[in-house]
Amino acid sequence: MSTDTSDPEEMSLDELRREIEDIDQEIVELIARRTYVADTVAQVKEKRDLPTTDESQEARVMERAGENAEQFDVDVNLVKAIFRLLIELNKAEQRESR
Repeated sequence: MSTDTSDPEEMSLDELRREIEDIDQEIVELIARRTYVADTVAQVKEKRDLPTTDESQEARVMERAGENAEQFDVDVNLVKAIFRLLIELNKAEQRESR
């Protein structure tokens, strides 16, 4: 009889920790990908002489973050705090590169 590893009751602590490690790596990869795209946005803004900050775009990002948090039943405040941090880091990088 095979063990169903998708059932948390059947997974060992080591298996669960390995799963978390894999997820953590995916999160870092996604942050790196997002940062790369944000850097590209910054380059486009600089070439077009646009301001670093776009409050309406930031508001849309935060709204999407909240909607996604609700969709996946994750704490909205936590998700929005993470996205605020990502936005602030991107803005700081944009200011430094100008």
